[in-house]
Amino acid sequence: MKFLQVTFAAALSTLAVTTTVEADGHSDLGAFVVEALENTLMAGDASRIVDYFSPNYINHNPSVADGPEPLAGLANKLQPVGGLQGEIVRVLVDGDTVALHSRWDNVGPTPMIAFDVFRVEDGLIVEHWDNLTPATGLNPSGRSQIDGETEVTDLDKTEENRALVNDLITRGFINGEQIDFATYINPDKYHQHNSMIADGLEGLGAAMQSGLSIKYDVVHRTVAQGNFVLTMSEGALNGTASAFYDLFRLEDGLIVEHWDVISDMPDPNAPTNASGKF
Repeated sequence: MKFLQVTFAAALSTLAVTTTVEADGHSDLGAFVVEALENTLMAGDASRIVDYFSPNYINHNPSVADGPEPLAGLANKLQPVGGLQGEIVRVLVDGDTVALHSRWDNVGPTPMIAFDVFRVEDGLIVEHWDNLTPATGLNPSGRSQIDGETEVTDLDKTEENRALVNDLITRGFINGEQIDFATYINPDKYHQHNSMIADGLEGLGAAMQSGLSIKYDVVHRTVAQGNFVLTMSEGALNGTASAFYDLFRLEDGLIVEHWDVISDMPDPNAPTNASGKF
């Protein structure tokens, strides 16, 4: 992408999710990550980077090199414009990993929708992945790329929901099997936030019949908490090598809501992409 592909946190007042996971000495790992980003890039304060980010920080963003020094440089660049501005809509915590679903208003010439994923180790952020796409208007069903349910529930069903989503992507989009989508997706309630696809299995089917070609090759990571599952995958959209971040919400063992961010895979020879997209 030609936009600056860096995304970080905004106002805590937008959060509708509270987590209680204990990891790395933090009673709320999600709040720790948001605090870290608010006090560094959002504040435009390079001096606080070392308080939150490991000296061995790995950045999978293709526009920013590994290590805390490039983040400090970015914070300095953002300081004159008041730091990053945007809205965190969803926060998921899965062990040592935190995923944010957000809208950012000043990371390029147009607002961007993003997923950011962070791994925390020994009390510091040690790794970051992200995927961004330009914000668009409402989709055919009148939904935006970030609206919809936010509350994390059903914590006892995390692994069950993770398994169902992974099975759907593996069988339906990697192996290309002829599956009954109604065994994975609620046929009576499926809210779609992709900017080009309407609600329901009918909307998904219509998109496929219109010539949309989606092929997944591998799921690199899955972040799950309760009724939400985020998959980070690589494949091709209409023949173009692409990164797919898909967020699913489940109820009673079926998918009822879907958000995504799709972007072209970066040039593997980019000078700041030593760690790769995934």
